[in-house]
Amino acid sequence: MGFGQVFRIERMRVDPALTQALRSRWDTEASAFAFPWGHMIPSLEDVSRITGLRVYERAVSGYTYPCYHDLAERKNAGETEDEYLERLARVSRRELASEPGPQADLDLRRFLVLFLGRLLFATRGDAVHCRFLPLLVDLGEVGGYAWGAAFLAHQFDGLSATERQTSTSGFYPFLQDWAYLHLLALRRGELTRPGLVPIAHRWDSRRDTRHLADQLEHLQEAIDSYPYLDVVWQPYLGEGDEGQPWLVQARPYFGRSVW
Repeated sequence: MGFGQVFRIERMRVDPALTQALRSRWDTEASAFAFPWGHMIPSLEDVSRITGLRVYERAVSGYTYPCYHDLAERKNAGETEDEYLERLARVSRRELASEPGPQADLDLRRFLVLFLGRLLFATRGDAVHCRFLPLLVDLGEVGGYAWGAAFLAHQFDGLSATERQTSTSGFYPFLQDWAYLHLLALRRGELTRPGLVPIAHRWDSRRDTRHLADQLEHLQEAIDSYPYLDVVWQPYLGEGDEGQPWLVQARPYFGRSVW
């Protein structure tokens, strides 16, 4: 379905100070990070290299329903929203692989609603949105969507939200790894698995016991004084394509804008 590489990523500790420092540099008009040395924009190649998500195939689009209650009941065996969300948390990949037939499809659809709504395309708050449910009606078609391109657009949308927000929502390892690759001096993770692909597999985040405000102040100062010549504009020059079949079809889309 195109999510296998994300499912295999080891647990990574969120670095709120780093993501907040990046967010504070986001220029909503330019849809880019505005740093002292110039603008930098996360790209489709960043998404493909870091997460392994597809940035090609069909666009993730469709009709937005004013209410998803009826569709959720039809596709989730008549359960209420609260009931099927409770069951979502109990579904595991092992169970999905061992359960044949309609029940497996039902559990898989519930799992994907949770995965898409609470991890890949998360929004602020605890609610799990059902906006992707229409795309899950035919599970055989799920792998044919450009989830990586939609993910990048979601990142831009979240970064461009109201300035009163200080944190970011969604799949946080992406922005953390993006900073690790382009701004080496800001790395706050340990490179414990060098060479693994996609790149999100490589780092473990260290715990920083300092107060969040102190961490944020330190990072802001580091960005302001960052040596311009140390900025890595092309971090993938030494990266091969071995073990990354998704890159072959993705290459024609590298350098394109999604916003």
